Amino acid sequence: MPPIVKYSKEVYNAGIQNWMISQDNQRFMYFANNEGLLEFNGSKWILNPSPNETIIRSVKCINDRIYTGAFMEFGYWERASNGELYYTSLSNSIKSKIKDDEQFWGIFPFDNWILFQSLEKIYAYNTKSKSFTIIQPKSTINKAFKTANGIYFQTKDGLFEIDQGKSKLFLSNQIINQNKLITIFETTNGLLLVTQKQGIYQYRNGVLTKFVTDIDAQIQQSNIYSSQLLSDQSIALGSISNGIFIVSKEGKKLYHITQNSGLSNNTALSLFEDLDKNLWIGLDNGINCLNVKSPINSYLDNTGVLGAIYTSVTHDNKLYIGTNQGLFYKDLNSSSKFEFVQNTKGQVWSLFSYQNTLFCGHDSGTFIVNGANANLIFVGSGTWNFEPYGPNSNYILQGNYNGISVLEKKPNGWVYKNKIKGFDYSSKHFEIIDKKEVYVSHEYKGVYRFTVDPLLTKATNITKFKNPKKGKNAGLVKYNNHIYYASKEGVFKLNTSTRTFKKDKALSTIFQNEEYVTGKMIVDKSNKLWFFTKNYIHYYSSGKLSSELKKNSLPIPSSLTNSMPGYENILQLEDNNYLIGTTDGYYILKNDDFKFNTNKVSIFRIANTVVNEKPINLSIAEAVAVSHDQNNIAFHFTVPEYDKYINAEYQYKLDGLNDEWSEWTFNSQVVFENLPAGDYTFSVRAKVANTISDNIATFSFVIKKPWYANTFAKLFYLVLLMVLGYYIHKLYTQYHEKLHQKIIAENNILLELKELENEQKIMKIKNEQLIQDVDKKNKELAVSTMNLIKKTELLNIIKGDLKSSTDSTTNRSIKSVISTINKNVKEENTWNVFKEAFDSADNNFLKKVKENHPALTPNDLRLCAYLRLNLSSKEIAPLLNISVRSIEIKRYRLRKKMNLPHEMGLVEYLLAI
Repeated sequence: MPPIVKYSKEVYNAGIQNWMISQDNQRFMYFANNEGLLEFNGSKWILNPSPNETIIRSVKCINDRIYTGAFMEFGYWERASNGELYYTSLSNSIKSKIKDDEQFWGIFPFDNWILFQSLEKIYAYNTKSKSFTIIQPKSTINKAFKTANGIYFQTKDGLFEIDQGKSKLFLSNQIINQNKLITIFETTNGLLLVTQKQGIYQYRNGVLTKFVTDIDAQIQQSNIYSSQLLSDQSIALGSISNGIFIVSKEGKKLYHITQNSGLSNNTALSLFEDLDKNLWIGLDNGINCLNVKSPINSYLDNTGVLGAIYTSVTHDNKLYIGTNQGLFYKDLNSSSKFEFVQNTKGQVWSLFSYQNTLFCGHDSGTFIVNGANANLIFVGSGTWNFEPYGPNSNYILQGNYNGISVLEKKPNGWVYKNKIKGFDYSSKHFEIIDKKEVYVSHEYKGVYRFTVDPLLTKATNITKFKNPKKGKNAGLVKYNNHIYYASKEGVFKLNTSTRTFKKDKALSTIFQNEEYVTGKMIVDKSNKLWFFTKNYIHYYSSGKLSSELKKNSLPIPSSLTNSMPGYENILQLEDNNYLIGTTDGYYILKNDDFKFNTNKVSIFRIANTVVNEKPINLSIAEAVAVSHDQNNIAFHFTVPEYDKYINAEYQYKLDGLNDEWSEWTFNSQVVFENLPAGDYTFSVRAKVANTISDNIATFSFVIKKPWYANTFAKLFYLVLLMVLGYYIHKLYTQYHEKLHQKIIAENNILLELKELENEQKIMKIKNEQLIQDVDKKNKELAVSTMNLIKKTELLNIIKGDLKSSTDSTTNRSIKSVISTINKNVKEENTWNVFKEAFDSADNNFLKKVKENHPALTPNDLRLCAYLRLNLSSKEIAPLLNISVRSIEIKRYRLRKKMNLPHEMGLVEYLLAI
């Protein structure tokens, strides 16, 4: 049966009396709903409230418009530049001609006309002249129909055709008059008329005949309410209480789909085939989409009898499935029901067909299956799986709950031989290399290796690998004579020479981006290696020209396959047909047909989001510019793909912010927050079933700069900066001028201080020089004084010698000499010479002393002068022509006259003046 996509929670008030369905050229779906016009674009359901709060009874997409009919209202919806639909009424201009309580149940395009059908009239709207033509039959219109060549409607009087704007009787007989017509189809063999209870009739060349089908008896009991001619000329019939029937153009039953086989319920109010050959079904409590052309056919067990399928196998032209309820079988390629294999109640873990024998790994042990019977050959711990001990071997190793045991082929059949001792861990996944090494994967302990002896009795050299680490739902498999181990950490390959596992980077990529669900790996009859991840089913095949594995991916998510993690299973039935078990049945995958339309990706809404405010939709028809405070932009995009097992993936980038494509994601919207001012171009592309969309949808927009950052503001800032610069420069100049003047003043003061200091130094030098000069002159004066003293002494000696040698009175000459000496050694003369020299050297010392001590006599002043010259009493005595004792007395008297204190020396005082 084709897959069914169910929509119930997504639609608004689904429990209504009628659905009308249509599709536009973009493959967007539209549904007449009692709340309004319901739009579905493959990613999002959008409700457009109906005009005047009326219930929409009909919908039809024609070109770029969606025409709807409602209670006393009909018109069309058009998509505005921001992506929203806006309604335009056509009935307002003829309101007076519309009857009270008139409702419009059908819409039909024909040439330049759009026809709106109510129960009373047909309103024909000319799209060119914008005018109406009204066709009013004599009786109530049951329903109107459109074919390629005409418009028909049925009343109690028969079937009428519209010709040149008027109605004329087309067909009237008992069958037509007494049976309500559901639909009229035009085929190469004439018209097919579907009735509500009497089946299908064929009208050709004026003759009405019965179109015989396999379901005529069921039709009479089912009460047909809707029908649709499909693209392959098969006919879909929707009933009130018995689901839908699909019959071939020859009348053969193809499908009978009811609630038991997957429909939301059995009341099919409307049918519609979209551009991708999907059949949409409007039901009492929702909308279903039947993927008629899908490469996947599903078998759904709504009864729960089968349970979750863990394994499957074909044997003796029968299909066996092992579930958590037991083992079931049916004839291969038949629609018969599954039969239960006796004695197999419980969990069936594996099925293995080997040498014309079918083995069943069961929670109770191991069974050999013969048709509908199963014989238990191993009783004990449960059996996980089986591996032959070499090609065509008579020994089979089976993994059990507590290790590995051996089955042996005897003349009377297979029997249990023994358990391999030494290894007692659960062996859910194990593989054999060279008939001696066994590798076992334990989910909670990791990977083990051991060697088995030739008699298959004992395990030795048991080794536990440190790497790879244990992992939930991990798996182990042998592929192309290599051992692979898969866990959340990645896929690891065994190096047989070093006996170590090394991560296989190529295979491990399938577990990136949180894709890991299970490490279960399966090798099929065609030597393909299968993996099951969160959003894909991957399989690898050997390359024909290289050893590299070729990767293929089927975008079937685990949420849709509904498999038990760790117990995924796939069975190759024939060629490229595969059976994949789920928790509620199984589905058949036709891998050759797994191709899908490369529908275009489109951006259907762009919203400007502001915190605590309703989003504002932006125009998607042209580039827009938004203010800087509205810089949170949300993009909504879609690929209208309605297949149950296919999810479109998207990749986007925003030039101006990030020029790199994002990772592939299933999310059909993205929000960019706090975008800085600038020019941007948003691009998005899609991938459906590994095929990238033909187009890349783009949208350009501008985030305006704030008012304080626009051109005028910048100009103002420039002028302000120049003015500020001018004044700052001026203040700076003034400041530096003042600083310069201050520095000059300080330097002048420093110079003056320096000059004063220099002057003081010069003065000091001069004073020192003067002191030196004074000292020099004093020394000279002292020398001169000493010379005078010596001279005087000499003259006195000579004078004494002269007096003593002769009688001075008798020798005139000697007297003359003595007289001359007396003249030259006069004390006054000596004093006068000394005084003149002393005053010149000592700057009026004697005057200062006289002023300080007026009572001093000239002799006292003379003594002061001699004392200032630091002459001793002995040296002064000759100058005064007195004895030394007299000098001491004079000194004492001088102190008295000067009133000098006792502790002050006379010479010290005189030197200080």
